Amino acid sequence: MRVALDYRAATVAPSSGIARQVKALEQALRARADTELLLVSEAPLEHVQRQSALCPPWPSPLDGVQRPGVRLRFERKFLPAILREQSVDLYIATANMGLPIGHKPAGTRYVLILHDLFQLTQRNFHRSRLKALAYRLIDAVSIAWSIWIADEVWCPSRFSCREAARLFPWARPKFFVLNNLVPEFQGPPSPRPEGLPERYWLAVGTREPRKNMPFFIEQWQRCRTENADVPELVLVGHASDLPAHLGNLPGLHWVNGVSDEQLQALYQHADCLWQPSYAEGFGLPVVEALGQGTPVAVARGSALDEVAPPSARRFDARDRASLRSALIEQAQASDRPAPDTLREWARQFAEPAYRQRLDTLLTGLFH
Repeated sequence: MRVALDYRAATVAPSSGIARQVKALEQALRARADTELLLVSEAPLEHVQRQSALCPPWPSPLDGVQRPGVRLRFERKFLPAILREQSVDLYIATANMGLPIGHKPAGTRYVLILHDLFQLTQRNFHRSRLKALAYRLIDAVSIAWSIWIADEVWCPSRFSCREAARLFPWARPKFFVLNNLVPEFQGPPSPRPEGLPERYWLAVGTREPRKNMPFFIEQWQRCRTENADVPELVLVGHASDLPAHLGNLPGLHWVNGVSDEQLQALYQHADCLWQPSYAEGFGLPVVEALGQGTPVAVARGSALDEVAPPSARRFDARDRASLRSALIEQAQASDRPAPDTLREWARQFAEPAYRQRLDTLLTGLFH
């Protein structure tokens, strides 16, 4: 079986969450004895990605791959031709949209990886309202087309499947769950990150409004002024993502550009990971923290209900009293879940289970 994998996300932003899932799928497909894998991407002419991926003959700027005109040229002109030329049995689009535009080659199946639909249901980060509206309309058409032409659509959670079925009820039979792969960190425990307090809470991701960080930080600050047990807070993100008055609070520490090893250390030494998002298609940091034996506290609703264990502290993402109660209770809690229990929960999203589910989906697709 010849499989072509959309590698654009991994080319443009190799450390992003979507790129990490693209690479995980790449490795799982390469491990299959009956599968020949081809990578398909865009890149500048001198980019190293052209040594390992099929790319158009024209140059593509890395910061412009997601522009509508650039995408249209790739998906309308290059993709259909290369899939026919390479006699591809299966093409997998990996970033919510991106299936070829035009007639599907005979004998070729299409799969869409649909991480979430927040482009359509939530207010996303854009520099201007006009740009936000334009991208919402373009994304709506692109996603609808990809769902329409796909043979199957794989979502990382039951929540994402339900949301897809709600917005596109005519495609309900196409939606299947393929949980994200969250590999176990390898190697010995990492040393405590330099410059951080002995005791701290951790939150990962600040850019999108749905991450709910301004609301969370405001309640954390108020609780901290009232209760000395509330620890300092480490945020993985950029202070520019938040209102200026929240970016430099006492006890707030910013880190960004961390390696996998540094992120592992942040998880390992945190007292608790907080995920206050009111919309999550999966919740990768939650599972990564659990894999390090670190407790998590999550907002109710969305996919966080699925990826967090029953022992996790939960709260209403939009209710001040609910969040403040959770913050104080977590700060004063004397009991802590057994780390091995948390690690065992996280293993359901690790390598063996992921590859087994992928094999099941591929078998069903071709039989």
